Amino acid sequence: MLLYSKQIAAARHCRGTAMKILCVLSILLLSACASLPKNYPRSESTALEDYRSTTMGKWWGALEDQHSGLSGFDIIRYGRVAFTTRLGMIDRAEKTIDLQVYIWEADETGRILAERLVRAADRGVRVRLLVDDMGKGPSDDAIASIDVHPNIEIRIFNPFAHRGRVTFDFLTDLNRVNHRMHNKVIIADNSFAIVGGRNVGDHYFSVNPTTNFRDLDIAAAGPVVREISGVFDHFWQGDWSVPISVLVEKPRTEEDLRAGVAQLRQAIAAGSYPYLVDDDLDRLAKHFETVEERIVWARGQVVWDDPDSGSETGETEEIIKALRKKLTTVDTAFMIESAYFVIGDRGVETLSNMVDRGVEVRVLTNSLVSNDVLAAHAGHANYRKQLLEAGIEVYELRPDSAVIKREWTGEAFAGLHTKALAFDNESVFIGSFNLDPRSATINTEAGVYVESPELAARLQAYMDEGVEPKNSYRLMLDDDGDLVWITEDDGVEVRYEKDPLSTFGQRFTSGLIGILPVEGQL
Repeated sequence: MLLYSKQIAAARHCRGTAMKILCVLSILLLSACASLPKNYPRSESTALEDYRSTTMGKWWGALEDQHSGLSGFDIIRYGRVAFTTRLGMIDRAEKTIDLQVYIWEADETGRILAERLVRAADRGVRVRLLVDDMGKGPSDDAIASIDVHPNIEIRIFNPFAHRGRVTFDFLTDLNRVNHRMHNKVIIADNSFAIVGGRNVGDHYFSVNPTTNFRDLDIAAAGPVVREISGVFDHFWQGDWSVPISVLVEKPRTEEDLRAGVAQLRQAIAAGSYPYLVDDDLDRLAKHFETVEERIVWARGQVVWDDPDSGSETGETEEIIKALRKKLTTVDTAFMIESAYFVIGDRGVETLSNMVDRGVEVRVLTNSLVSNDVLAAHAGHANYRKQLLEAGIEVYELRPDSAVIKREWTGEAFAGLHTKALAFDNESVFIGSFNLDPRSATINTEAGVYVESPELAARLQAYMDEGVEPKNSYRLMLDDDGDLVWITEDDGVEVRYEKDPLSTFGQRFTSGLIGILPVEGQL
């Protein structure tokens, strides 16, 4: 991701003579420039219309009938539950699975999820998988081999023309390739969906041995699922989404499919996943019906960015426009948990005005050491003093935070990946949207907005846990106006006068990035 930011910054600010020469030379070297296929066969498909013909659809449909006009929601806090629920959706699906994701890691979690999708396809379930090309972990050939399955179709969002050499695309086609799909969605039988911040990979589900994310999803049932499916269909059918089969040089065969699946299963068998997935799924199946007790029925809607809205300008702003409008109605409290928080001068002014009219504003984001994107921290660091001076509470996650479940991971470092907002203890927004320029105006994002005090209370409890001293540092200004970080160890207050646990190299690099003209790309 840091390399990605550097590529973007270099290409976007190609003003120096040396860089201009480099750009020209690159174009000359690529005179036989690669291009994307334009005329190719595309299958037409849409979300399942007769969703109540499935077991899942009948069950959720009956509950939906009892709550006319409302949808059902719950938040999914922990990685193990989040992964098991996804696998449970796949295993219970009878007709369709739609999955849209920014990053798919070629690790144990990625392999297990892929193999479950193959199993579903084997029993006749139609699987549609849309992955952003920036985050596509497995090779084109491996993905194309799975795509051979008659019930699986895989498309790549905004693919690079130079397969495996993305730097060339950044140099020659920046406006297009800078526009990424950051959405994370899974839908089963058009009846049950999960939207949130989790990509597919070990550290999104708390099973990475070294680093894991605090993250959050929102589960949904009822009419809002059809809205979510409509958004998926819009992305799926658009020109941005290209079948993997036309991106590979050599067409894959059924033999490639058999070999690919066999290799996938061998890798899973040789792996060391820290718990027995099937045992979790057995428990989930036995207690699935009890989810009714946790589901909150309320008014909600999906809020999303249309990729076509940025086709001319390179900017997508639907979510940020909706957020700005919502903030004018907030009266008492605005709570933010955002992995990457680069608020900008306009954002500082907005939050400051909210404080002036009596609104409590609180932010939890990553600290320097917990942040996996150093450039994003650099952007955040530029506004910390202004936020504190305006009366905004600012917290940063401790890398040794206790919020990550560690019974399977030992002393893994923690990082924040949540993207959640709470308004007046009455409504929430959970999805893929960070409060930074990239989410606001460049990438596409998707999230679910729900008006429910009960769900807001659950999110508030989750957020309150994140800012406890054992989990985060509270930033303050000392008498000289300098930053201090305050936390507790074993009940004893501890203060830091520079970014906690950081090295000189980390602080120097962050400071250097912070003075570069790259904020609009962070």
